[in-house]
Parts: sequence; C-alpha cells; structure tokens
Amino acid sequence: MRKRHISISTVRISRKAKAYVNKVLESNRLSYGPFTEKFEKRFAAISNRKYAMFVNSGTSGLQLALHALKESFNWHDGDEVLVPAITFVATTNVILQNRLKPIFVDVEKDYYCINPQKIEAAITSKTKAIMPVHLFGQSADMNPILQIAKKYKLKVLEDSCETALVKYHNQPVGSLGDISVYSTYIAHIISTGVGGMATTNNHKLATTIKSLMFHGRDNIYLKIEDDDTESKKRLNSLIERRFQFIHIGYSYRNTEMEAAIGLAEIENKSAIIKRRRAVGQSLTKSLSDFSQFFQLPKVRSKAQHIYMLYPIVICDKRIKRDDFLLYLEVNGVETRLFFPLLSQPIYKKLFGNIESRYPVAKKLVARGFIIGSHPYINQKDINYLHNIIEKYLKKKKLH
Repeated sequence: MRKRHISISTVRISRKAKAYVNKVLESNRLSYGPFTEKFEKRFAAISNRKYAMFVNSGTSGLQLALHALKESFNWHDGDEVLVPAITFVATTNVILQNRLKPIFVDVEKDYYCINPQKIEAAITSKTKAIMPVHLFGQSADMNPILQIAKKYKLKVLEDSCETALVKYHNQPVGSLGDISVYSTYIAHIISTGVGGMATTNNHKLATTIKSLMFHGRDNIYLKIEDDDTESKKRLNSLIERRFQFIHIGYSYRNTEMEAAIGLAEIENKSAIIKRRRAVGQSLTKSLSDFSQFFQLPKVRSKAQHIYMLYPIVICDKRIKRDDFLLYLEVNGVETRLFFPLLSQPIYKKLFGNIESRYPVAKKLVARGFIIGSHPYINQKDINYLHNIIEKYLKKKKLH
C-alpha cells in the first residue's frame, strides 16, 4: 500500500483570489481600502450582522471584543467570564489580558462544547459574560445559553473562530450573541492566510472596536473623500479628529491583500460548504466500520456541521492514544490533540491542578484527537485512512 499524506489543513489560492491580489498590488494601496470594505460588508451580510471589522487574527478580534465589552458596560478588573474547559488557549488568554477572570465550565460529551446544564452553577455576583466556543465546525447549543444569559443579564461573546458559514437552527453561528469573533487563519473555513473578523449589531461596540484596532483613534474620521460636501469648519474638525486618540488602543489592522483573498473565499462559499460537508460525511461513513473503537463526530439536532476539523475520541481502553497517533503520523496522517487547556504549564501555575473538576473535558483531552477534513482530501485519502486503521487494529488483534 503506497503511503499517502493527509494533512490537517492546506490552502490553495484560487484564480479569482490571485486576480484580486494583483488588483491590490496594481493599486499601490496595501492598507485599509476598497477590498477590506467589501470583505467586511459581505462578511457582515452572511453573518446576519450590521457591522464587521477585519483584523489581523481571531485572537486580536477576541481581545478587542472583550476590551470593548469591558469598557462599554463598566466591568471591573476581576469580573468573571464563563468559558468551556476545552478550547484553544487564545480564548482564555484574552480574558486574562483584559484583567478578567476565566471561570471554566465542563463540556458536552457528544459535541465537545460548553455544557449549558453546567453554566448556572458557575455564575456568581461577579459574572459578566458567557463565552461559548463553537468547535471543529459545529455550534455550541446556543438557545439554552441565550436563555441563561437573559435570565442573569449577562453578555454573550461567541468565539466563532472555527465556525464561519455554519448554521444553528437555520441562523448563522455568530449571529446570536452580543458580539462574535471569527478566525480566517489558514486552517479555517474562510481563509485569508492570517486574519479575523469581529461582528456585532451594537453600534457602540462596533465604534469602540474600530477605534481600538486603529491605535485608539477617534474613528469619526474615516477617509477624506467622504467629506467633499462638508463645510470648511466641519471638515477642519474632522481632520483634527483624525489624529485624536480616545482609547489606549492597538495596531490590529489587516491588509488589502488578505481582504482580497477573503472576498474571493466569500464568493466561493457555497462550494466550500458543500465540499467540507462531503469530506466530513465521507470520513464518518468510512470510519463507522470502527465505531466500537472510536466516537466519531455527532451532528446536533437542527444544526449544521461543516467539519473545520474532524475530531475522534478513542472509546476502547486497549488502544493507547499516543501509540495510535504515532502510528498514524508515521503513515502520513497528521494529527492534533484535543486542546489540553487546563494542563498547560502556565494554566497550572495560575489555577493549580483543576482538571479533575471537569471530568468530561478531562476524559476527552486524554482520549481525543483531530485529523484533517479540508476540501482537498479525496476518496483515495479516505480509503487509505480506513486501510491503515484496519491494519493497526488487526495488528493489535482487536479487529
């Protein structure tokens, strides 16, 4: 059997994206410009939001979102944000960087997202927000989360970095909370290489984020060509405000080139959704032959899975995860662990050994792993994966 390479992720730049990037280069305008404006407007539309701000990473978007929420709603240092016990480290890093406190909540055993049934027990007088993280291309269970948030008057920040284009109860994931953040990193559903998008319907939050991402500038001044009809006095005021800074901000802008690639991706969204779902469903169909050994992704009722990644949990204790992953890697299949957040050295230093408080997350982290499910995986790759897994199980006399 010839060895194949099945990567976690890859990207191929389309002809349209290359043409758009060439237009950017020919324009000599690399910073905020027409492609960024178009990309933001199109992203806002598909996310069912009024405002979208294109930034240089999903992490930057989360940082800006929390900063804006804290400032706009008068949160204090040490106030609490509820997060799942399984997530990428960036989710909780930005909470700490905003001098807030992450409060961890255990996750669902079947869908790996924050468990709504565990949320209320974690709420205190200092809780200000719930931060559900939509993982691997599928939504958290938002309806009960929103009900709890309404009951306790909490804000909801959706970490939608892994779920662009995904639907939950026929609504775009990321359209339900007060603010949402997506990633457009190379491995993600809409990819610009690097980048992120913050979206909201709240004008105050959008205005604050736009200011913060531009060093804290007074963003009433957008661009001089918008002001042709303004009176001289008004125009002078706008020009002065261009260089007024009203927040302690950041430099989190992205470039026209990333926006050009992103616009081409948005224009190809139907094909992206169709192909990712086809790959994920084909993987499930093939690997269901081994369902007694592995828990495969389950699709939530009235929701959609676009399989940004393909999570697998080992059910049979006779299979040692690290031994199995080494076997897959040697045979050309790239793997990643479930996000082992609470076992990270810095988190153990900050919070101690708290993994046992979250038994579902602990088990998933110990037994779970991820393989790729990107659009460029084909049926030959899936057949190859099936064959090498079958070979491993036979070698271990399990199948």
